[in-house]
Amino acid sequence: MSLDLVSETPTHTPETPTTARARAPLTPNSLRSIVRELAEQPEQWIHLVRLSTEERWYQRLVTGEDHEVWLISWLPGQSTGFHDHGGSRGAFTVALGELEELSLGGPDQGLLIRRVPAGTARAFGPDYVHDVRNTASGPAVTLHAYSPPLSSMAHYDLRAGGLVRTSEEGPEQW
Repeated sequence: MSLDLVSETPTHTPETPTTARARAPLTPNSLRSIVRELAEQPEQWIHLVRLSTEERWYQRLVTGEDHEVWLISWLPGQSTGFHDHGGSRGAFTVALGELEELSLGGPDQGLLIRRVPAGTARAFGPDYVHDVRNTASGPAVTLHAYSPPLSSMAHYDLRAGGLVRTSEEGPEQW
């Protein structure tokens, strides 16, 4: 996979309803393959990684008609909070370090907590809500792919009755 980096001022061709319908989103397994392959080529992205004590650092690496790829760094204690992906399918892999992922299982499962060490990839469908966090003692770096490209993300609070939607953000916040 050759990495075509997004420029600082990306150009965008407006999408028409006809072209939007013509492209089906990539499957979660296809997105998992994309992030795994890219993680195996650190020379394509390692020089871009930055660490920020203020918040997670992120940069879009690839943008295409049917998917996009993001590079994210995490210092200990940084997390996303519970969020969705605006109806996009997704996958992420931990390239360096280790993260923890929280999600809600079915009524009999409650809160699921998964350790996600380096080399592990997770994939999910369009309705998935999770919280990803760095609970380790060192930094982590991840690669994320979404299809279609993200158009919004809603944030949630975990309460006794389940998840409660609290806000939504769009590309202008990224």
